[in-house]
Amino acid sequence: MTPLENKLRKIIKADGPISVSHLMRIAANDTDYGYYQSRDPFGTFGDFITSPEITQAFGEIIGLWCLTAWQNAGCPDKTILIELGPGRGTLMLDILRTVKKLLPNFMESIELHLVESSTMLRQQQRLTLKNYNVTWHDFINTIPEGPSLIIANEFFDALPIDQYLMTKNGWHKRLITLDPKRNKFSFITVPVPKKKVAKFRSEISKAETNSIFERNRLAEKYAESLAERIFYSGIAALLIDYGYVKPGFGDTLQAVKSHKYYDPLTDIGNADLTAHVDFANLESIFKETGVAVHGPVLQRNFLTTLGIEHRTMTLVKNATAEQALLLIKGCQRLIAPNGMGSLFKVMAVTPTDTSTPEGF
Repeated sequence: MTPLENKLRKIIKADGPISVSHLMRIAANDTDYGYYQSRDPFGTFGDFITSPEITQAFGEIIGLWCLTAWQNAGCPDKTILIELGPGRGTLMLDILRTVKKLLPNFMESIELHLVESSTMLRQQQRLTLKNYNVTWHDFINTIPEGPSLIIANEFFDALPIDQYLMTKNGWHKRLITLDPKRNKFSFITVPVPKKKVAKFRSEISKAETNSIFERNRLAEKYAESLAERIFYSGIAALLIDYGYVKPGFGDTLQAVKSHKYYDPLTDIGNADLTAHVDFANLESIFKETGVAVHGPVLQRNFLTTLGIEHRTMTLVKNATAEQALLLIKGCQRLIAPNGMGSLFKVMAVTPTDTSTPEGF
């Protein structure tokens, strides 16, 4: 039993069952035992690996995308460059190296801001980006106004969801409690008041019995803040994540540890809890705010359109045999039609008077 599981047991015994979103929040960010507060989870020796860690070509392609988005916006003198959930800082380092090499004027316009809640990851980001002036934030709303470029790679999937189950008696909310017979955590459901059900999207009301609907309220808040910034200040935002394009049902809550999937209710605090991103819901929020939405498109299509294969072969020319193999395998992994290439989607947000960004 993990220390965080002991803490959750005390919370449930004192206050009753907790929501899935409560579980995800405390599992990730508990000050003493939270997953992101106590470890560096990235890389081969961690629990999972993200695209920037697979190959530098990914970050270079994103850097190129940022450069063209800046040019499409008229090359503003000041650019607020924002990354949500920057991991180790690897993606941002590759972006900055790329734009500095290709267009120094763009680099000179950049004011760098990172949104990161983990103290441990902030320390890693300071080391990675030690040659740059960086300001950290807990939430996007504290970042100064101005023309903004926003990057969110595998950020929204880590935000806490709530789950609802359609029963014969209507919608019920899924909660986590302690099963006294097995002395383990388990799911239960409680009825959802009709006034709250009325706020669900219209297509949700047509759900069949036993359907599970997931809602991510924090993701919605981030989407609103992101869209408002683009609407009033301009440039663009780029979202890359795994998720579904059309509204749908299903249990996507998952736990990953040592690159393997685990039961989300076991080893709490030692595994990464995530859920698939509802791109359809994000799109509706963006459009309601008055910004243009591009995509989502498959990551494979986005990266190949921007030339990741060509860039990889250019890198291979100056690489050792071992490095060349890693570069080629990394590129193939990112664009694999039966893997990350189709699982991951890419969406961009721009002002309505801006031309369609590259890759869409």
